[in-house]
Amino acid sequence: MAGKDKYVAYVSSYTSGNNAKLGISIFDVDVKNGRIEKKDQVEITNSSYITISHDQQHLYSITDFGVESYLIKEDGSLKLINNASINGMRGCYLSTDYDDKYLFVAGYHDAKLTVLKLQKDGGVGEITDEIYHKGLGSIAERNFRPHINCVKMTRDNKFLLAADLGMDHTVVYRLNHQTGKLSQLDIIHSEQESAPRHLKFSKDGKFLYIVHELKNYIDVYEYSVDKNDIPSFEKIQTISTLNDYHASVTSASAINWSFDFKYIVSSNAGDNSVVVYSVDNKTGLLTKIFCLPVSGDYPKDAALFPDNKHLVSLNHESNTMTFFTVDMEKGTIVMNGKEIPIDRPNCIIFHKLP
Repeated sequence: MAGKDKYVAYVSSYTSGNNAKLGISIFDVDVKNGRIEKKDQVEITNSSYITISHDQQHLYSITDFGVESYLIKEDGSLKLINNASINGMRGCYLSTDYDDKYLFVAGYHDAKLTVLKLQKDGGVGEITDEIYHKGLGSIAERNFRPHINCVKMTRDNKFLLAADLGMDHTVVYRLNHQTGKLSQLDIIHSEQESAPRHLKFSKDGKFLYIVHELKNYIDVYEYSVDKNDIPSFEKIQTISTLNDYHASVTSASAINWSFDFKYIVSSNAGDNSVVVYSVDNKTGLLTKIFCLPVSGDYPKDAALFPDNKHLVSLNHESNTMTFFTVDMEKGTIVMNGKEIPIDRPNCIIFHKLP
């Protein structure tokens, strides 16, 4: 990474109870010192989750009434393009396909998966498909009905995966790129009451990583497609997000890649810890480097800075972001400067400026 590269960070937050309704904060990033400084805020209600298009030109956010699209300007500031309804309850996750032609929205509350067409200017167009997950999961506190928590395309842009933490499985759909319609092909079953929460693919697309909220582990799958264009997912590893000693009630949160795809980061609410793994790019297997406390309550997201030498934790219940200097060799993190106050942060994305 060239030292002169410039980055901004986007942080999404809930705004209910916060009259300003400033749901997205934009920060300048000081990579060398592992700190961020507020640059701007965007008026948007309850930004549950944000994503950036694969061409790095547009940012999309969940909001109370659906989704909003923004142009990312050269300095990293955001210009509203438009908003669109998802014809359902507020979503919890969104992502685009690799051609940036479609936007997928996951509905936790109503178990609805929505596909929307993206316009040439990056704006959000009409709904092309709506699917409700149905059925009964294991009868646990909240896992008795479907909750779609994450939607992501395979990197070959053929299939959409929808993690359903209520049903303890991930549904595999084929995307019709002409119509924007989905057809179900397969189901990846997780352990009962494990609650698959977020998923990510390796850079080469050969490996799938699913973090499970209630059982606190990541499952690693090898992904392949046969000559009839049918996908298969073979489990090759299960690795805990925790230490052997940990808080009794703990739930794993998000899962993030480092900029260079050498590390995976996850966090544990309850235990209030962050876990970093090194990734063997050939085999896809993970090795835990450390699992350490974040000095905050309910780390909903955590991410490495682009240099892999610093880390930030978004502590949803203590309304803070905490910063650490990371030593991958020694497997340690050390607090780096003061925490930054922020109302109920949900996720962070580092974005490299052109």
